[in-house]
Parts: sequence; C-alpha cells; structure tokens
Amino acid sequence: MSSVRFLSLTGAAATLIALTSCGNPQTSTPTTPEANGSPATTSQTTASPSTATDQPQDIDYMTTLGLMKGHLLIAKELLDQGKPDQAEPHIGHPIEELYADVETQLSERNVKDFKPTLNTLHDFVKSKPNAPEINTEYKAAMQEIDQAIEVLPASERQSPDFILRVINRMLSTVEEEYNAAIANDKIVETIEYQDSRGFILYANTLYQDIAEQVSQEHPDAAQTLESSLNELQNAVPSATPPATPVMTPEEVSTLIQTIQKTSQTISSSPS
Repeated sequence: MSSVRFLSLTGAAATLIALTSCGNPQTSTPTTPEANGSPATTSQTTASPSTATDQPQDIDYMTTLGLMKGHLLIAKELLDQGKPDQAEPHIGHPIEELYADVETQLSERNVKDFKPTLNTLHDFVKSKPNAPEINTEYKAAMQEIDQAIEVLPASERQSPDFILRVINRMLSTVEEEYNAAIANDKIVETIEYQDSRGFILYANTLYQDIAEQVSQEHPDAAQTLESSLNELQNAVPSATPPATPVMTPEEVSTLIQTIQKTSQTISSSPS
C-alpha cells in the first residue's frame, strides 16, 4: 500500500501526518489555508451555519466521509463484477483507516455510530460473498454516511466554495494514490488505482450538486472545472485497471492542479 503524507495546519505550527492507502483528509489544499476549528455543532436537525473557525473542521469531517463513500462506490462496482476479493479491502479501509478520524465528531454531532453497519457489510463480503444481505447492508452503510453528512449546515452543503474545498481535499488524495499505482508506465498497485477511481467518482457527484450555481455565477470557471473533472475520470475508466495507464501521474497532477487553481478563483471572487 502506498504511504501518503499531508500537512495539517494548526495556527502557525505544522504537523506532518502519515497515513497508508487512502490518505488523511485533514490537510490543506491550495484553496484552504485554514486552522483547526472549534468544537463541532451537536445538533442533528438544527445545526446553525458554521462560523469561520468551524468551517475547517467541517471540511475535514465531510472529506473523510467522502473518502468513505468513494471506497464503497468502487467496492460496489467490484461486487457487481463478481470480484468480492477485490471489493473487500475497499470496505475494510473506511473501518480501519478513516473511521477514527470522525468517530469523536459523530458523537459530538449526535450522529448514529455506523461502524457496526460497515463491519457487518465487511463480514458478509469476506465470509459470504454471494449473500443477498450484502446489497441491503451496502445501502444501509451509504445511507448512514449520507445522514452523517446531512448534519452539516445546509449553508455549507449547498456552498460552491465549501464543496470545492472538499473536492480539492479528495483530489489531493487521488493524486497520491494514482502516483503510487503506477511505475514504469504500468499500473502496479491495483488497489491504489481503484481508490483513485472511487474518489474521483464521488468528487464528480459532489460537483454535480453545485454545478448549476457555479455555471450561473462563474461560467468560465465552470467550463474548466467540468471539462477537467470529466477528463480526470477518463484517466480511471473502469474498476479493472487498463493494461496501459490512460494518463501519466504527471498528467493527472496537472488536471488536479487546474481544478484546484480554478476553484481558488471562485473562492476569491466577490460574492
């Protein structure tokens, strides 16, 4: 598995954090030079809009949940293709590598603990890969992650600036994963390649939720974002890696940097 390193800013101090495989979303991108936020909101239905000091923590929180959803999306593709052995790690990673990053916040935000659902899904895939319960548990896991996201203020979930910051965090992880997947013009790490695809799929889904607003307010930037995101998804065309990479790591990095820089122009534009 690849080793991904990110930089998380707290005030003026910088702490280097290392995490395997899917990375640590609690990091900064070119569009988010923020510090750790104040304690999270604790209301599931009446959360008030975050203040400037709350937002970084909310971005970290949603990014982690987004990475979980990306893992489950690629797992479902592999399950549908009759490859439970390949799907299993992608169900295990949210439990083993990501859940701890949000576990305390789930309690603070009055969100149901959904780790048992993930564990049940994982157990079925490992021990009974053809069990009909897998679809039920998969849907339950995705629904519970969505419910965890929905406790965030609507003002954030509907904000292009906020969502683009989350997307950019996820794409920073994509960049690391895709780079780790390729060596000597060959895809040598299948799991990392699949991680990249899952994260890109969910990043595109997130963008569609704000696409109309971005297009109306920033038409030139919207065109660049949409074309770059579509091209990025073309780099990982299926859950099964192609014999030859569609794009080099450098080309993927260039696309991600274009998306991040374009997002920054939207963030810095007068409202």
